[in-house]
Amino acid sequence: MFSAFYKQVYTRLVKLDMLCTLTSINRLRFHSVIRCCGARHFHCRPSLFVSARTSLMRTNSSFYLKPRGPVTVSPPSLCLRSGFRLDPCITAFRPPPGHRVPLIVQSSEFHSSGRLRALPAPLIWLVLKPLQKFMAIILGRSIRKWWMALPPNKKQLFREWTWRRRWHLLGAGSGLLIFISLLFLTHLDESPITGRTRLLLFSKEAFMELAQSTAEAYMEEFKDSLIAPSDHRHQAVELVVQTLVQRNKDIAEMSSVPWTVHVVDGTPINAFVLPNGEIFVFTGMLDAVADIHQLVFVLGHEMAHALIGHAAEQASLSHVVDLLSVILLTAIWAICPRDSLALLGQWIQSKLVQFLFERPYSRKLEAEADQVGLQLAAKACADVRAGTVFWQQMEINDQLTGQPTIPEWLSTHPSHQNRVRQLDRLVPEALELRARCDCPALPEVDPRVVFYQSVQLLLDKIEKQEMMEKKEKNEKETAGVMLPHPQTPPVLAQGSPPQLGGVLVTSALPQTLLSK
Repeated sequence: MFSAFYKQVYTRLVKLDMLCTLTSINRLRFHSVIRCCGARHFHCRPSLFVSARTSLMRTNSSFYLKPRGPVTVSPPSLCLRSGFRLDPCITAFRPPPGHRVPLIVQSSEFHSSGRLRALPAPLIWLVLKPLQKFMAIILGRSIRKWWMALPPNKKQLFREWTWRRRWHLLGAGSGLLIFISLLFLTHLDESPITGRTRLLLFSKEAFMELAQSTAEAYMEEFKDSLIAPSDHRHQAVELVVQTLVQRNKDIAEMSSVPWTVHVVDGTPINAFVLPNGEIFVFTGMLDAVADIHQLVFVLGHEMAHALIGHAAEQASLSHVVDLLSVILLTAIWAICPRDSLALLGQWIQSKLVQFLFERPYSRKLEAEADQVGLQLAAKACADVRAGTVFWQQMEINDQLTGQPTIPEWLSTHPSHQNRVRQLDRLVPEALELRARCDCPALPEVDPRVVFYQSVQLLLDKIEKQEMMEKKEKNEKETAGVMLPHPQTPPVLAQGSPPQLGGVLVTSALPQTLLSK
């Protein structure tokens, strides 16, 4: 009965109190009398009549409702709190003579409707990103049309006006550059573990909200493919994650993140970790690794991305690049005389941004994750030499499955060969770190040497088989006799992972090589 009316009146009076600009309200007709007490709620009670004309009097920081005319006596008032619950009020309505009851008090926790949960800033940026480019195109094209429609005399006047105010325009541009520089300087951050200075425009809390939304979307996508926690594959991944967390407790970010494992039944050789600690591992990755040491290295690499905050860092860089691209895109569409040339300029600009900023920075973050992931694996007492073997296996897998070889400068990830070389340089330092962590001694047989010899034996075997096939084919052509086609070795199916690390070490290698 009272809720909607008094909510509207109270909200209006609060706005008047915050603005502090109006001094009187006329022609308000109340059917109940309102007053505020000091507990951040207000009182209302039915009244027979209140004068139609009232004044809002201000004294210091409070407003008082002073009726013009008689006010009838009413029953005891009711307390109307912010939740709009009616409770008996023990205080009398009529104040003592000469005392004014404050009508409005500051109430920061009063809400006329339910609280709305704000969207995280990264999500807003992702939504507005395509709209920014569209608006830049419209603005640039409108400027070009406006300029082309101007008569020559007005164009000359505009040039003269610009030249006369060149110093003002230069000062405005310099002020904008100073403002942007100060904005960047105030958002510089030191990355954990590596101590590298980087730009972070989004807060950790906002990015965690986005990560939670992303995790929920992935859970909905993979809900029919998730492996039960009782499965031995899930338990193996869980054990590796627990070992990495326990052995790296000295890293504050490692202990503060609630790590959760999800194993997805799928053929892709993939694994990723969200910033909020949600770990997704595909069974294709479990089939691709040769042993538990390679799995430790892979998960250490993915967890390093989350620990350092590479997702927020890359989003911040993309945000800055997008803002600069919007300015450049507007200029392209404003300067180019035709839309076809503007489209060509836009395509060139997008490719330059990708190849000069985004992809090199992504490769840099991947290399840093390899370095930190190797350190995490070393402290977890894994064989750090297995990381090199893993990337060699991935290179052979790409060749066997017919994956196209992409130059590194076109890719978001370093090439397998460069990763192998970088890890080989970092292995001695990782071995020293592993020894300082009281880990058991590693076997004398280097898995890198074993893998190299295994591949050489496999290549020699294939070469001999090809020579035998060629020889038999020549003999068949010479004798003119049809011979049965030799049985070829089984070829890995498209997309199936190579079992080089595990199968070749145990079966294809002679025991003499293993003992060396």
